[in-house]
Amino acid sequence: MNLLLRPWKPSDLDSLVRYANNWQIAKNMTDQFPFPYTEANGKAFIEFATKDDPIHIFAIEVNGEAVGGIGIHPQTDIHRKNAELGYWLAEPYWGKGIISQAIKLAVDFAFETYDIDRVFARPFGTNIGSQKVLEKNHFILEARFEKNLIKNGERIDELVYAFRRENWGK
Repeated sequence: MNLLLRPWKPSDLDSLVRYANNWQIAKNMTDQFPFPYTEANGKAFIEFATKDDPIHIFAIEVNGEAVGGIGIHPQTDIHRKNAELGYWLAEPYWGKGIISQAIKLAVDFAFETYDIDRVFARPFGTNIGSQKVLEKNHFILEARFEKNLIKNGERIDELVYAFRRENWGK
């Protein structure tokens, strides 16, 4: 399977809307990831994802098609040595090692591009798949905040996983 992280482009709109309009994905994302996911949402996202320099929000391309997204979000102020990792993958591509490979590429990008010491991700306590893929990529669980988040009227745990520069390349 040919995997590539690349900037989003307007021609990705159809696949973005087709794959992102899925409750199984949206239920594990912040409320900024809408459901249903419309063409207007997709256009706004592509515009947002392509405005920064350097681009740090990427399409996950498999065999020539955008099938998910992954981003590295550098922090500011007292958190400036950190970047947050966020990602999603189209359901038909789950369980194939794609997101694990994309995470490795994104972490490499983060440490090669930014003066940071730590990449962190904040999966929901209910998202076992995301926890497992982070652990597979050598992220360490640093914190669990019990019943800290509200998603769809339900209180759920927020986890914080991190990968440190000192472990990069080992």
